[in-house]
Amino acid sequence: MADRSGDREGWGARYEAVLDAADAHARAWLSGVGERAIPPGIRPDEVADRLGRALSDDGEPPVEVIDHLVMAAEPGLIATGSPRFFGWVIGGTQPVALAADWLVSAWDQNSGLSVISPAAAAVEDLAGEWLVDLLGLPAGSEVGFTTGATMAQFTSMAAARDEVLRRVGWDVETGGMSEAPRIRFIVGEERHGTVDLAGRYLGLGSPTIVAADEQGRIRVDALRATLAAGDGPAIVLLQAGNIHSGAFDDFTAAIAVAHEAGAWVHVDGAFGLWAAASPALRHLTAGMAGADSWSTDAHKTLSVPYDCGIAIVRDSEAMHRALSMHASYLQATEVGADPHERVPELSRRARGIPTWAVLRSLGRNGVARLVDGLAEAARGIADGVGALPGVEVLNEVVFTQVCIALADDAQTEALSERLWSDGEVLAMTSRWHDRAVVRFSVSNWGTDVAQVRRTIDAVARARASVASA
Repeated sequence: MADRSGDREGWGARYEAVLDAADAHARAWLSGVGERAIPPGIRPDEVADRLGRALSDDGEPPVEVIDHLVMAAEPGLIATGSPRFFGWVIGGTQPVALAADWLVSAWDQNSGLSVISPAAAAVEDLAGEWLVDLLGLPAGSEVGFTTGATMAQFTSMAAARDEVLRRVGWDVETGGMSEAPRIRFIVGEERHGTVDLAGRYLGLGSPTIVAADEQGRIRVDALRATLAAGDGPAIVLLQAGNIHSGAFDDFTAAIAVAHEAGAWVHVDGAFGLWAAASPALRHLTAGMAGADSWSTDAHKTLSVPYDCGIAIVRDSEAMHRALSMHASYLQATEVGADPHERVPELSRRARGIPTWAVLRSLGRNGVARLVDGLAEAARGIADGVGALPGVEVLNEVVFTQVCIALADDAQTEALSERLWSDGEVLAMTSRWHDRAVVRFSVSNWGTDVAQVRRTIDAVARARASVASA
């Protein structure tokens, strides 16, 4: 047999040069991301041209591949890590989370089964326990780490769908959905569109829409009337953090009404669920723990790298019934013991590890300071921008969302375009209450007082440019 000891000794060396190259490029990106122009500079087709569209026959050395990738791709990257990036709801990355994520990639663990990676399972279990406690949710609730809030909603609503049908004597596993009793899928008028998407994935069809108030909160009287108008299994979706106003539904009243009608209640809290971790903001989520399931993102407010959604379900058995699969070759331990029984994927990266790292690094008080800081920055932006001539703040700024408008839609859209072209601040347009708005979603842990001031100054310059055009 050939002696392969030299191969073993040199295995790690095979990674050194290419990892050194990637590390140097990553450090250069991180050191400049706070000051570079935020929008991407080129289009996808231009990136493809720079990459080279033909696959070579013989390939290239790894370091050259990495260097070429950076040269071609960086002009097409958006600086989501900038503390003045307020587009959509995309957070920056905490340093400890990035470091942990690098290890996740290096370790390359398939975290679906505990027997494959006891370490990944243990870290995610602990992170889940900490999250449930930190957010004030019922002890023993089951936690799954998904790609994002859309799949976290899917995960929670899969448990909801199967459970509400089970209560009326229908088994989804054996009977499927084609002849199942109709589920009343009830949502607020201003829910996030991914709620509808998750419902469509699950065969629930188009939701029944309930009116919302001026800040986007579901109207409890309208919810009561909707539930009273029908019968049978029902799932009610509530919201922690409206995408435009940041408003939170009246959980105490709405959950009581829904449970009185026998409905399962899910709370979509992609960024807003984290208010429960702050003593100063916890009142926004009062009564939320009375729901049956919750979804959020760690790659938003908590600032871990993409991707990391979180599904939390009070009834662990309902979660396992909806998501489990077993086979002799998988060497599963016992029902409910493996991470894959809490998410849609069997194979996935250990995305809960960066979440654990941030929680361990910040601690309970640090998470509260993080959440409070985002909300304070949003209020600072609203106060400063709202004081500019011709600028109107349209929402009650209760959390991290700020919506502004100028005199008409054309000027409002021109303001956003000017910010985009200037590159120092990025905030995106949307439509709310039949008006064009510029929406600031404060999600970056680095958005401090100085960055708020720079943001206000940039909006002032853009507004002046629009006014003089």
